[in-house]
Amino acid sequence: MAANQAEQQNQDGRHQEVGHKSLLQSDALYQYILETSVYPKEPEPMKELRELTANHPWNIMTTSADEGQFLNMLLKLINAKNTMEIGVYTGYSLLATALALPEDGKILAMDINRENYELGLPVIQKAGVAHKIEFREGPALPALDQMIKDGKYHGSFDFIFVDADKDNYLNYHKRLIQLVKVGGVLGYDNTLWNGSVVAPPDAPLRKYVRYYKDFVLELNKALAADPRIEICQLPVGDGITLCRRLS
Repeated sequence: MAANQAEQQNQDGRHQEVGHKSLLQSDALYQYILETSVYPKEPEPMKELRELTANHPWNIMTTSADEGQFLNMLLKLINAKNTMEIGVYTGYSLLATALALPEDGKILAMDINRENYELGLPVIQKAGVAHKIEFREGPALPALDQMIKDGKYHGSFDFIFVDADKDNYLNYHKRLIQLVKVGGVLGYDNTLWNGSVVAPPDAPLRKYVRYYKDFVLELNKALAADPRIEICQLPVGDGITLCRRLS
């Protein structure tokens, strides 16, 4: 009986809703991290954009605050200056990047939906970093193919962050590995995909989670086997895999 009660208490402390932006088993622990280490250090523009995005019907698509903090520090640690982001939404991770880059830093940002980007653009402009961003509306793959064809972009990016259509992650990787510099970093978001990567076949997953699960599993397997990179997969946000280009 006591064992059953303990198990029930354990289950009660876990995230019940698939799609939660933390993989921690305890909501209280995640809230502790946010309130102790993330929110007190969150730049005011990022806080404003996070709260604005929370009212959007697709807010589950946004980067979590702890992951935004992580990206901001990572970019400073690697002294990134020329970056790319595929999948922008309202621009929370984009703003985290722009705030981390030097005054002459650049971000090539691509998304199929300009309307979402323009929702967050006034906040980005008020933060004084809009001049660092070149936004391109439309599918990223044709743009990447053109960049590779042009030749001048090979090995030119310090950091590239991908938070877009999971069924194209491997297609992105085949191209981005040519565009990031040797020693540069690729970041793929959602690589633990709501924890579904270890879910049993009969798990009650949302339709979109179940649909993209196999694509995420395929990506993770491919990255682990790619001799051109070294990787580190972190349980931050919904899982992020960092890939450092070796050759």
